[in-house]
Amino acid sequence: MAEFKEISPNASAVDKVENWFHNRFPFAFDFYRDHMSAYYAPKNFNFWYFFGSLSLLVLVIQIVTGIFLVMHYKPDAGMAFASVEYIMRDVPWGWLVRYMHSTGASAFFVVVYLHMYRGLIYGSYRKPRELVWVFGCAIFLLLMGEAFFGYLLPWGQMSYWGAQVIVNLFAAIPFIGPDLALLIRGDYVVSDATLNRFFSFHVIAIPLVLLGLVAAHILALHDVGSNNPDGVEIKGPKAPKDENGKPLDGIPFHPYYTVHDIFGVAVFLMVFSAIIFFAPEMGGYFLEFNNFIPADPLKTPPHIAPVWYFTPYYSMLRATTDVMIDVLCVIAALGALLAVWKVRMPGMAKVAVVVFALVAIGLLKVFDAKFWGVVVMGASTMILFALPWLDRSPAKSIRYRPTWHKWMYGVFVVNFIVLGYLGIQPPSDLGTIVAQAGTLYYFGFFLLMPWWSQLGTFKPVPERITYAAH
Repeated sequence: MAEFKEISPNASAVDKVENWFHNRFPFAFDFYRDHMSAYYAPKNFNFWYFFGSLSLLVLVIQIVTGIFLVMHYKPDAGMAFASVEYIMRDVPWGWLVRYMHSTGASAFFVVVYLHMYRGLIYGSYRKPRELVWVFGCAIFLLLMGEAFFGYLLPWGQMSYWGAQVIVNLFAAIPFIGPDLALLIRGDYVVSDATLNRFFSFHVIAIPLVLLGLVAAHILALHDVGSNNPDGVEIKGPKAPKDENGKPLDGIPFHPYYTVHDIFGVAVFLMVFSAIIFFAPEMGGYFLEFNNFIPADPLKTPPHIAPVWYFTPYYSMLRATTDVMIDVLCVIAALGALLAVWKVRMPGMAKVAVVVFALVAIGLLKVFDAKFWGVVVMGASTMILFALPWLDRSPAKSIRYRPTWHKWMYGVFVVNFIVLGYLGIQPPSDLGTIVAQAGTLYYFGFFLLMPWWSQLGTFKPVPERITYAAH
């Protein structure tokens, strides 16, 4: 048991109250000191570092607004749509809470995508932060699950048919697919049982796990220290420190970065509020127009597409056609031939490469394109977990890599946006070809990273971080 901290009888009432709490709950004060006032962060954070705290802010907004929505929402197939309309029309300020929640869902993915991209360009997934990145990717997957389960709850046309299409994808998995789809739906079609399942996961199961992972993500980050735009460690054994052991290139998170983040929060809230009050549907991207029509199992919308933050992966799924499978078979065959011909390796290794290529081609042709589309869609997110071990660059930060590396990352972003746009549009021959090329670039970017990330002339990385006011 910790010793009681004595205080002068002449101390102010505020100091006495603080001392009373400190003696009875010292862990809270130690936690605040370790993770705020005594946590030293690099002094060269720029605007890219707003998005971590903004992600936490949007999470709080979603939880708070979700609590108020659950007070009036009814997870019943016959009453769900009407309960949403009741929230919008009759509950005082219900329209505001609902629009905050729906806009918050899209805002969540905006800030999380930007947060992940910052980690990508500054190498925040590199040693010693591999576990921080893995926790972050797990949070991203849970967010996708949370958004998918919540997508059905309004019980509108796009909610119903979008869930029908996505759940049916699981039926393409060999052997266990039909039973798995039945387990997810709870019925042979999307019905009241599906709505109750999705409601339970959206409101209870996933948020609990999500909060645990967010805590693990932050604690793991504070254990190893934050990265910075230079990719230079400020807390390592070789990092410069003052006579008290404090990093010379760091500043306390509080009050410096709390004030820094308040500025980012203010700008974000202005944009967030403008969307809520003036364009909550965002032209049909945040709230689809078909979702203002009650779900009708007998009337299929002419074009079914998921919400914008799923569309890059949906586009990859649609791009995986029989022609795409044939192209992948040719790539596997050419890759094996090139490895055997050009790469110096023992004879048995060459045989292993050829056998592996033949097995891969056989598997690609045995299962149909729909199954491989599901695999591609899943692999497009799972491959992010491997990023710390794929990047072999001598420099963490994009600042000190060759200029053409920046173009690689720039093309990757444009490609991702194009895939997202194509996923919203109805299928077309030209769109399918573009999506197939985009899918190959997406996977090539990661799978070839151990090779291309080492190429080029790298700039010398400074021993201490550089700082420019912004």
